[in-house]
Amino acid sequence: MSAGEPVLRPAGPADLAALVVVWRRAVVATHDFLAPGDVDRYEGVVRAGLPTLTVTLAERQGRVLGFVAVAGSRVEMLFVDPDVHGSGVGSALLRHVTAGRPVVDLDVNEQNPGARAFYARRGFVEVGRSPLDGDGRPYPLLHLRRRAPADGARATPADGPGAAGPAAAPEA
Repeated sequence: MSAGEPVLRPAGPADLAALVVVWRRAVVATHDFLAPGDVDRYEGVVRAGLPTLTVTLAERQGRVLGFVAVAGSRVEMLFVDPDVHGSGVGSALLRHVTAGRPVVDLDVNEQNPGARAFYARRGFVEVGRSPLDGDGRPYPLLHLRRRAPADGARATPADGPGAAGPAAAPEA
């Protein structure tokens, strides 16, 4: 594969299978706190949910490397194939969907330190915590926010409860 920025494009229905493969590979590599049965169950949720979101994928030479799914100013999912972690794919996707948005919110699993660090390095801060995930499962979520800087100002942490310092990162 060539180095450099991946090609970003809107995902369509024909991309669903490739997106689910990337999701599963990323989850297996980064979500070691999930039980195998949970991964299977969440795959069904992801497969059903992706068509309801605005999805941008990253690819090189026709291979899907990652994707980000949003609903308004909320990042619902950001997953990158573990073969290309650290290569800038996730950063490119996040930059693409957050450009021009004054506030961006997302949740990340508390037990996913890599994702937490990824988002913290990009200015996201913890503004809340839920002890259970959205399905009531025992996978705590950290609620993160990033506010865009005013014209000419440097990026600053989001304000809100728990915004004293960075503590989280993306997931989906």
